[in-house]
Amino acid sequence: MRTTIPSLVGFTKGPWNKGRLIGQKRPLKPKEVWAIRVRLQLENCRRDLALFNLAIDSKLRGCDLVRLRVNDVCVGGMSATAPL
Repeated sequence: MRTTIPSLVGFTKGPWNKGRLIGQKRPLKPKEVWAIRVRLQLENCRRDLALFNLAIDSKLRGCDLVRLRVNDVCVGGMSATAPL
């Protein structure tokens, strides 16, 4: 008994970004930045607020932000305002 293997001839997969906007995105407006900050404060998301503020203030990309360690941001690995 022979089984046939389906061929992929004529099978084309469309590009993943077809119809999507590509390239540089427009920057956030100050009103949008403050809206995000207020929402994060109201939801009490301290970590997300700190990362967002750091990203906006330092102009780092997301991939650079996730590589940061506490020692990269604070001297001695502990913030001066952190509770003991």
